[in-house]
Amino acid sequence: MAGGSCRIRFNLSRLIHMAGSIFYKYLIYNVLLLIIGTLSIADAAARELKITFHIRGVAGTNVSLIPLSGPKLLKSIAEVKSVKSGQTAFLTVPDEYLPGEFILRFDYKEKQESTPYPSEKHILIGSQSLELWVHPMFANNPDSTWFGKDEKENTAFALFTKENSRQKEKIGLLQQFLMAYDDTGSDFYLEGIREYEKRRVEYNKWLDARTKEDKALFASSLYRFSYLPDIAWTGSEKERLLSLIGHYFDGIDFNDPVITRTSQLNEWMNGYVNLHGQMATSMALRDSLLPAAARKAIETAKAGHPQVYGWMVDYFYRGFESNDLPQGMKVLEPYLNDPACPTTKRMEIERRLKGMETLLPGVTAPDFVLNNRDNIPVRLSEFTKGTGYILLLFWSADCSHCAETVKTLYPWSLKPETSSKLEVIAISLDETEAEITAWNNTITGLQGWTHLRAKEGINSKVANDYFILATPVMILIDRKTGKIKALPGSTEELNNITG
Repeated sequence: MAGGSCRIRFNLSRLIHMAGSIFYKYLIYNVLLLIIGTLSIADAAARELKITFHIRGVAGTNVSLIPLSGPKLLKSIAEVKSVKSGQTAFLTVPDEYLPGEFILRFDYKEKQESTPYPSEKHILIGSQSLELWVHPMFANNPDSTWFGKDEKENTAFALFTKENSRQKEKIGLLQQFLMAYDDTGSDFYLEGIREYEKRRVEYNKWLDARTKEDKALFASSLYRFSYLPDIAWTGSEKERLLSLIGHYFDGIDFNDPVITRTSQLNEWMNGYVNLHGQMATSMALRDSLLPAAARKAIETAKAGHPQVYGWMVDYFYRGFESNDLPQGMKVLEPYLNDPACPTTKRMEIERRLKGMETLLPGVTAPDFVLNNRDNIPVRLSEFTKGTGYILLLFWSADCSHCAETVKTLYPWSLKPETSSKLEVIAISLDETEAEITAWNNTITGLQGWTHLRAKEGINSKVANDYFILATPVMILIDRKTGKIKALPGSTEELNNITG
């Protein structure tokens, strides 16, 4: 749900202004909650740790450290350049990211004249500095890349992963068989249930023992996501699925704030959401099931540690925002008024809710002036003449969801029956040098559209006027009246509206 999609961008200064007294009301309380949560993992993050690596086998490499959780998810937080074969270098890990999961990325050149090529290694960092001997071309081969002999976190996690795969192999196949079997009254099925339950209990006991054995390690926080919940095997396939959903949270300790520093929590919640998606036979049913799933998950987390409670609200905000699910946003509204909920997305949710109430069909589209690729000013009101429609597309060239939208929208917009009544104005929210380069390269293949760029990106006035928090967003405007006609979520929906 929140997963491999575009990033959510936000304008902190304007969001603070919009939140006003609400932000002030909860500021001190939430700061105290975050301090309490930080203290709970202070032993692991009491000092900065270092990653020392010895490079060999390549002409040279750049090395970067990328967190898999937190405010800079999937963005480099430390890097060192041009480390040559035979050299030793190190990265300092900022203490606010400890303990945590990371990607250690190597952009290496096999030969001096070679083009850089990436490789990545997943690592855990707890309370111990790391030392690695690395051949970047084989970063995940234990014969070519290894940790120092006294390393604990990654050694323990590798051992657990190997044992866990062996333990779950047969029981996982048995679970899949039982979930899909239709003759639930047969002796064969009942024998399968007894065998599964026996193995499930044994497996969970093993999991408990391994978790306790490595309790002092951050890695143990990841083990619990493998817990096998109870399932009521009687009834239909749908009833079995509902039972699995009902017991989904059984094995996770929501009182442990350290789980919010794992990528596993996000993946595990994606599994929970996907189970609800399996039950959705229509978009309307999906739009009712997912908000209900969010409410249950948040209420469960609410009874645990405040950091987990806040994380859960953040998780569903990201999912609802990227999937344009206004019903879901409404579910989040009550938690904004709870001072015990330290969501980091309070102001973004407030802004989205206000946008849902303000930017509606029938409202005059806010005018704007932006420069095109040739630095010539273009005003929206210049287009609001005649008949037909204007489509505003807020997008980013490095956004995967945007790429999917453009892939269907562009060829559809070029059809004679479409282009005769619709003009597309694509507004880029790209900001960094790399993003702008990607934008310039991409739009050369999107001839026929009017391409504009808001230099301040998500912080721009036009993004604020249209309540843009994520990309892509499409807004259809009636050319004759200058009023918003619709906010389509897909090319198919747009086609149905324009006829």
